[in-house]
Amino acid sequence: MRRVALAFLAHPDDAEFLCSGTLLRLGDLGWALHVATATRGDCGSMTHAADQISAIRTREAESAAAMIGAAYHCLDELDGRVCYDRATAQKAFDLFRRVAPSLVFTHATSDYMVDHEQVALLARSASFMYGCPNCSPVPRHPDSAPPHLYFCDPFEGVDALGRPVVPTTLVDVSAQMEARVEMLARHASQREWLRAHHGVDEYVESMKRHAAARGRPIGAAFAEAFVQQRSHAFPRNELLDELFGNR
Repeated sequence: MRRVALAFLAHPDDAEFLCSGTLLRLGDLGWALHVATATRGDCGSMTHAADQISAIRTREAESAAAMIGAAYHCLDELDGRVCYDRATAQKAFDLFRRVAPSLVFTHATSDYMVDHEQVALLARSASFMYGCPNCSPVPRHPDSAPPHLYFCDPFEGVDALGRPVVPTTLVDVSAQMEARVEMLARHASQREWLRAHHGVDEYVESMKRHAAARGRPIGAAFAEAFVQQRSHAFPRNELLDELFGNR
């Protein structure tokens, strides 16, 4: 199979919170890595104008992705206004066509923020559609096919109604935690924003606490959690467990 992984998420720093340790482990196995966001984070500041914070956050995202040798992409949508519509879906199809991923990570289908839920829809649709010859003018890679698709943990491990999410997959990222912390710390603009807007401080520590809680069921210091898409047309074998031997 092609060894190309794509983390397709809503905002800069989402990958660092949700799947950076798993991306690091894939990179160690020789996988090509891509990190894509729907937006550049234009609403992620209480003090900067939209164009200023977008430029800052793009630099932060590129810096964090470079740490793991990943290419960074952006659909150039706007914070809080990400929609599954014809134009945005086409951008997603075109991106997937260029990357031709065999493994995709995206947001949980039910999460605290609608941008996350819309990106999950876009990722699911693009994963299914990008191999269809007529869906995009971007040349089709001959090995294009529905990839293994994993939905990342929602924030705090609960869905939009506060119900706990039961993962299908837990990946031990204990050895990658130091690098995860450094990647997240590169998004320096976000600590002040999160504290001012919705009272979240300890930007890095909150990530570590959740990873520690996800690690306990598998006896690991830290883990990342996922739910795998196992419906018609998608691969149903547990690829991450096969690669890493987590269970």
